[in-house]
Amino acid sequence: MEKENENTVDSTSISTVEQTLIHGQATEAVKTCFDPEIPVNIYELGLIYDIAVDGSGKVIVTMTLTSPHCPAAQSLPKEVGAKIRAVPGVTDVVVNVVWDPTWNPSMMSEAARLTLGM
Repeated sequence: MEKENENTVDSTSISTVEQTLIHGQATEAVKTCFDPEIPVNIYELGLIYDIAVDGSGKVIVTMTLTSPHCPAAQSLPKEVGAKIRAVPGVTDVVVNVVWDPTWNPSMMSEAARLTLGM
């Protein structure tokens, strides 16, 4: 039997409505994570590229950091995983940190720009 890739999205157990609810709650959970150097949550900063929920309740997050040398490079992905694991219905979390596309300030939301005076 072939082992399932941890980055694949399964669609077998929970309904699409439940997946949508988990996605929304996972997104809200991520919005409580802040870069320690910037007073804006990482979702509004544009550091979260994707949040996918599969049919088993597994959440796969694709994110980046402001730079590979970010002081929070070790802690932010762990915090994202922990906050999403606390969402009801989540069975597992995989947080993938990617560097392509490279983050830049244009990825911030309008709210983040206003908060930062940009």
